[in-house]
Amino acid sequence: MKHFVEEYPLQIKKAIEIGNSAVFTQTEKKINNVVIAGLGGSGIGGTIAAGYLYNKIKVPVVVVKDYHIPEFVNEKTLFIASSYSGNTEETLEALAQAKKKKAEIVCITSGGKLLKKAREKGFNHIAIPKDYPPRAAFGYSFPQVLYVIHKYGLISKKFEKQLLESAEYLEKNTQEIKKNAMELANFLFEKIPVLYIASRFEGVAVRFRQQLNENSKMLAWHHAIPEMNHNELVGWRKKNNELAVVFFHTPEDYFRVTKRMEINKKIISEYTSNITDIYAKGDNYLACANYLVHLTDYTSVFLAELKNIDAVEVDVITYLKSELSKI
Repeated sequence: MKHFVEEYPLQIKKAIEIGNSAVFTQTEKKINNVVIAGLGGSGIGGTIAAGYLYNKIKVPVVVVKDYHIPEFVNEKTLFIASSYSGNTEETLEALAQAKKKKAEIVCITSGGKLLKKAREKGFNHIAIPKDYPPRAAFGYSFPQVLYVIHKYGLISKKFEKQLLESAEYLEKNTQEIKKNAMELANFLFEKIPVLYIASRFEGVAVRFRQQLNENSKMLAWHHAIPEMNHNELVGWRKKNNELAVVFFHTPEDYFRVTKRMEINKKIISEYTSNITDIYAKGDNYLACANYLVHLTDYTSVFLAELKNIDAVEVDVITYLKSELSKI
């Protein structure tokens, strides 16, 4: 898994080439909303993209991680089906529903049933490289969500320069990132990670939690601030040094969210002595998100090494899918 993490900046650069080379059939439909369907390593790209789009796009964006799509989906919906394998049953079922509602459909995949359907039905689609664990192809799949939305005229292409610059920064600062990732891994080793982050960047925390689950074979939880201050904060009542809290910070954070984090740390420090801060590098959303994703991906792999386990193995998911296939 480590070599997949190491190539993340290169994946972003190649993703830019793939996005630019994709040719779409133009539509005369006026897009009124965007729905991004995907799960796991494929779905998290939609979540993080939604954070970027929050103050960039003038139509609603909804991320679906389920079998069913919203009732509002219609012929003016841009429906993006993202499944790395192309065989994710929830995404395929959601796609069938979107087709019935005559949505404008685009597929992002490396193959499988989804690519076959896209070709048979004439859906616009972007094919990305095969033979990766889905979560390890994030650098290929995530940028394609932005390219799709750009190709429909809903956002500018400003994101491309930011993606490229962030990839170059990650390449130039690999050793520092790995050093910080190892420090974070040592901090979290044999602990239960608790991750806190500003709401707009919640997708980054979700990504880290998923990587801890799959690569490090650990349970973890996350919450977003300020919402966490209206509920979970009250749950901190009992001393527990098995909990290790990570506060993620970015230059994009609203100043009152930053102050909330300071107060939260003061409160939580009464109940665990394990609290640390991680600061993103970058001057825009994509730079910060890519930095944190890369650092925490490394952390999840380093934790697997500390635990002497296989970061790639996900046998229980394979078993679950096998059982579901019998239905």
